[in-house]
Amino acid sequence: MSSPTVLRRRLGGELGKLRASCELNAKDVAAALGWSASKLSRIESGLVPLQERDAAKLLAHYGVTSSDEVKHFLSLTRQSRQQGWWHAYGEALPDWFRAYVGFESDAAKIETYQCELVPGLLQTEEYARHVIRAMNPTESAEEVDRRVALRMDRQRILDRREPPQLWAIIGEAVIRRPVGGSQTMAEQLNHLAAMADEHPHITIQVLPFSAGAHAAMGASFSILSFNDIPGSVAYSEATTSSIYSERPHEIARHEDAFHRLMASSVQPERSIAWLREVAEEYAP
Repeated sequence: MSSPTVLRRRLGGELGKLRASCELNAKDVAAALGWSASKLSRIESGLVPLQERDAAKLLAHYGVTSSDEVKHFLSLTRQSRQQGWWHAYGEALPDWFRAYVGFESDAAKIETYQCELVPGLLQTEEYARHVIRAMNPTESAEEVDRRVALRMDRQRILDRREPPQLWAIIGEAVIRRPVGGSQTMAEQLNHLAAMADEHPHITIQVLPFSAGAHAAMGASFSILSFNDIPGSVAYSEATTSSIYSERPHEIARHEDAFHRLMASSVQPERSIAWLREVAEEYAP
């Protein structure tokens, strides 16, 4: 069964199609219902849960009277409001990151470019602990532990029966920056090499400094695609916020940048060898 986040996206997509079929724009619908335009936009994007009463208002506004159709939408609304496994982590998971974890849990394909650090799905526990501590210097040891546990839990999707296809491109700075000391880095780089070498659904490339200027200067991002809902989601984040993009031209721009990064990066087999070579340099 799809996660609540993906169900919200499916529900929002269907509601968006209903609005379009009525030839109504989002601003006018929101005004008619006494909502802000951003509320309707976030509902149609699947970024926020939808109350059944609000779903009923939308259906009535769009002239949906069929009992079967109303039942379908309200049932989907109820399902989309269920809590995903990640809710057990509470405040260890920021509100702005919750939607991403839901999308990630149901993604069929994940393409990610990281210029500063190893992607969360491929981090070792020790590397993750040092990164999380550095980025949250005032948090208690218990809070850091919960964030680390969440990151390790997210990685379970790579071991499921039908794992997502993960294609990760990392900047050379990622393998040169000593996070947590030599042993931590040696273990992390060997882990990356092993994951790419031993799992056909995981591909890793390293973008070398020698590539010079490239299509995503200073901008890490991920693109997530799904089997059961159309379209993709592009995601990028700052220190305390995130951006979700799903318009076709936005996705196309991210895809083009990713393909250019692929072309500029060291090929997968050579990247695996390079990761192991640098791991040897770190080895105590």
